[in-house]
Amino acid sequence: MSVTTTTHLNFRGDARKALTFYQSVFGGQTVLLTYADAHNVTDPAEADQIMWGQVQAPNGFHVMAYDVPGHQTYSPGDKPVFVSVRGTDEAELTTYWKALSDGATVVQDLGPAGWSPLYGMLTDRFGVTWVLDVAVEYSAG
Repeated sequence: MSVTTTTHLNFRGDARKALTFYQSVFGGQTVLLTYADAHNVTDPAEADQIMWGQVQAPNGFHVMAYDVPGHQTYSPGDKPVFVSVRGTDEAELTTYWKALSDGATVVQDLGPAGWSPLYGMLTDRFGVTWVLDVAVEYSAG
């Protein structure tokens, strides 16, 4: 048996825009299923919102998202989740960083850190915090 984890992001009406943006950054295929598509509309004003969506790319990137319906509580919180993108190619990570930076608030500029030759953190225009870094082997001790 194997297990794969996928970050699942929750929005209030911005899931389509967010997933479209992430697809423009990382490539891959976007799949969007609206509440109307699923015959699960509880509020006609939300019929075209996303009940389930994802971006999945050949490079391994995979994120899922949906719009929390209005009849449910939703509070994005202060730091509910970070999405970590680790890789071995500094140029590839820098490309992702530049794209994600559009409209973002940079928490930590992309650059060398004590634990990685390249690390950065930003909160994108949808309120999602991304951590990008070059993976290095950890040596305990």
